[in-house]
Amino acid sequence: MNTLPEWTDLRFFLELARAGTLSGASRRLDVEHTTVARRIDRLEHQLGSTLFDRSREGYELTEMGQALLPHAEVMEGAALAAAEQLGGAEVAAHGVVRLGVPEVFGTRVVVALLARLFADHPDLSIDLLALPRFANLANREADLGVMLDPPSTGRYMVTRLAAFRFYLYAAPDYLATHAPILAQADLERHDFVDYVQDRLASRELSYLNELGFTPRRRLCCSGMAAQIEAAALGMGLMMAPPYAVPDDGRLVPVLPGFHAERSFWLAAPADLYRLRRVKLVWDLLRHLADNNPTLWWHHGDIRRKA
Repeated sequence: MNTLPEWTDLRFFLELARAGTLSGASRRLDVEHTTVARRIDRLEHQLGSTLFDRSREGYELTEMGQALLPHAEVMEGAALAAAEQLGGAEVAAHGVVRLGVPEVFGTRVVVALLARLFADHPDLSIDLLALPRFANLANREADLGVMLDPPSTGRYMVTRLAAFRFYLYAAPDYLATHAPILAQADLERHDFVDYVQDRLASRELSYLNELGFTPRRRLCCSGMAAQIEAAALGMGLMMAPPYAVPDDGRLVPVLPGFHAERSFWLAAPADLYRLRRVKLVWDLLRHLADNNPTLWWHHGDIRRKA
C-alpha cells in the first residue's frame, strides 16, 4: 500500500459495517447505494484486503474488516472532536446528540429534563430514541444510551446510572373486585400484565419470575407503556419502577414489601464520550439519577436506606 486510505472512504466503511446493507448505509450517508459500493471497492483495492463478505442478506465484516473497525472508529472520534473544537464547542455545546432510552423513562422523565437543557444550550439538538428495547451502541444507533445490560466488549465508557426497584401496582377497581392481597402467597390467585416473554429486550425484565410461582399472565405487551394502560384498566397486577407510574391515582401500590431490584447503566462509545455535547447529556443524566431518589424507590424504602 503506497498511500493511506482517504478518511471519507473509511467513513463509508464504518456506516456499512453498522448498517449491514448498502441501502442502509446509503440512507445514513445520504448518497446513492452505488456510491457506497464504489467507495468500499476502492478501499478494499487500496488495502489489498476483503473487508466484507457479501450475501443476499447483506454485508458482514471479514476478519480483516473486524481488525480495521476499531482504527476507523478512533479516526471518526478524532474527526468529530476536531470539528467540535474548531466550531467553538469548547465554549458552548452544539450539534446533535442521539440518546437512546427505555420508552417510558424517556417519555415520563427525560423529555421534561431536556427543556432546561435547551434553554441553557440553544445550539444543541437531541434525537431522543425512546424505544421498547435498548439502543444498539455497537452500530452507532445512538451516541449514548440507558440500558439494563452494559456493553461487555468494545471501547465504551460505562457507569451505573441508578439502582431501582420494580414494585407491584394495580387499579383500585381491580383490587375492589378481587381477592384481598395480604401476603405474597395471595398473589397466586391474581392476574398479571407483563412483557411478551419471547420478546424480552433483556433477561433482566423477567422480574415476575421472582414471585416464587408461575404467574397467570392475562395480557403480555412488548412495552411498558401498554402494560401501564392495561393495568390501569383493571386487567391485572403489574410491576413497574416508581418513575413509570402516572401520579393520577389510576394505579396504587400493592404489597409494598415485595420488589425486584435492577440497575440502569449509562454507556457511550469511548470516542464519542470525549465530545462536549455528549458529555453534557451524560452529566445531565448522572445529575438526574443522583438527585431524584423517588424516581427509583418508594419513599419508605428511601428512608430505610438512609
